[in-house]
Amino acid sequence: MKLRRDVFQAISDPTRRTIITLVAASAMTPSAIAENFDYSRQTISKHIQILTECDLLKQEQKGREIYYQLNPKGMKQIADFIEPFRKMWEDRFNTLEAVMKSNMHEHKK
Repeated sequence: MKLRRDVFQAISDPTRRTIITLVAASAMTPSAIAENFDYSRQTISKHIQILTECDLLKQEQKGREIYYQLNPKGMKQIADFIEPFRKMWEDRFNTLEAVMKSNMHEHKK
């Protein structure tokens, strides 16, 4: 059985986050991805491999070329983890906004 990499460890690396951002716009070949970095093609290939193993990227063969694109299903694991925190902060900001508005009305009286 193949051990799956931890998605959060994968996105902790700034290079991998940049790769995710690049392919989010459109599918790219490994060469096209590598052109955005000052690293060797092998280094970028390793990053791509890690992201693919985490299901954050998926690959598609088009002729001789392999294209990598964002895998929304893989990103869902990250979004699901973050969502309760986003909601919590949103609620706190809404409460803060209500308090500030209330104080502004008190000062206007």
